[in-house]
This record gives sequence, C-alpha cells and structure tokens, in this order.
Amino acid sequence: MAESHQQPQPDMNTSTLRAAKTQLRSLMKQRLSKLSPDAVASQSNAAFEALSRFEPYEAAKTVGVYLSMPGCEIQTDRIVRHALASGKQVFVPYLHKSGLPPGEGPPRLMDMVSLKHVADYESLQRDKWGIPSVDGTTVHERQRSIGELDGERSAEASLDLILLPGVAFDLDPDTGAVRRLGHGKGFYDYFLHRYALATKSGGNATNDGPSVLLYALALREQLLSPTSGEAVPVAPHDQPLDGVILGDGQIKLSPSSDGD
Repeated sequence: MAESHQQPQPDMNTSTLRAAKTQLRSLMKQRLSKLSPDAVASQSNAAFEALSRFEPYEAAKTVGVYLSMPGCEIQTDRIVRHALASGKQVFVPYLHKSGLPPGEGPPRLMDMVSLKHVADYESLQRDKWGIPSVDGTTVHERQRSIGELDGERSAEASLDLILLPGVAFDLDPDTGAVRRLGHGKGFYDYFLHRYALATKSGGNATNDGPSVLLYALALREQLLSPTSGEAVPVAPHDQPLDGVILGDGQIKLSPSSDGD
C-alpha cells in the first residue's frame, strides 16, 4: 500500500489549494463532457480486461469497488459481476449520517458494505445521480468494512483491495506516486482515515495508512500529462494510490506498489 503522506505543492495555502482543486474539477468536467457513451464503454471494457489479469486483483479475496454513475467515468458493472462470479467478497459504498455533533466531523460518512450475490447487486435501486445504491434497511444484514454504523458495532471485514473513482490523476514529478483528485466531498479520504485507524487498532496498518491496496480506475483523459502544465493539487492528508488502471489498458503503478 502507498505511503499515507504527500508533500503539498509549494506556495499553496489552504484557500489556494481549495481554489486550485475547484478549478481543475471544472476543467475536467468540461473535458469529459465531450466523450461519447461509446468511448466511455470502450474504455471501461479495456480497463476491465486489464484489471481482470492484474495480479493484485486476482489475488484479492475481498474487494471494495465504487458503483459508477452513468456518464464520464469508468463503468464498474462488469467488474462487480466478475468479482462476484470469481468468488470474491464484494463491498460497495454506503453513505449514512455520521451522528457526530456539528463541528466535530462531517454530517455524512461513507462505509463499505457487502453484496451477497449478483441478484442482490441487480436489486439495488439507482439514486438521483443514477448510481446503484444500497437500501439502508438492509445494511444491518451486511458485513461492514469498519464495523460501526449509527453507533452500533458489528463484525469488521478487512479489505484486500479498493477500486476508487476520481476526477483527475497524475504522477508526482518527484516521487512518481499516483495522485488523485476526488469529487470534493471527502468521502473516500475520511473513509480511508477511519479504516486506517480501525485496522491499526487491530495491528494491521503500516506507515500510518490503511492496510489495503488502493487502485483507481480512470479514463485516459483523466490522467494529466506531465507536459500539459496541469497537476493534481495535493495536501498532506490526501491519500496517494498504489496505482491507476486506465481506459487504454495501461496500469500506472506508484514506486512502492507491489503490483506486477
């Protein structure tokens, strides 16, 4: 798993960093809106084919994966179905109220909860963004990756690998680490922080980061070229990745990753 600390870009205070992230998200939204559904489908298939032959994925017994929204991101339907058919335990995001007092944390948290089988996956209803979503009334029947929800404890299920979405990605020019710009809600960053604390308490975390492999799925257009003058703005709390699987079938790995 990648080291958990990143060096922030020089001369970037918090407000400057936030503005740079907002600007890049806006730019990427415009750029990705030009992609046709056929192009997204083709890249999604290429990413799936690369992932299905990727040793860390093949070896993983428990996999967390985002459920894709229609449109300009790698579609994960084939991945979810393949993982379930391969006998892997599949965990997907679930958003819920945090129960934290105002000012002490975000109002909503993300956890990863298990799918039982393909029929369970197919039964998920789409939310207002078109994303298949777990029904809150079924959550207590499922395994949870952190084991806490609404103040109630349950058995924790450790994850071997998580496939993350994102808006933009690049390679750190100094370290070569894969960097990610998320959608700005902080759900994955805070989840990974909580997951690291949970696994550390069980003696499974290293380097202050979560003891799970982190790989993103990205369209070719989401990987910023080092010659473009564009870069992913990062803060020390932003979680670097072990790698990114691209829509042209390439896999870019961070130097510390154990992927083949």
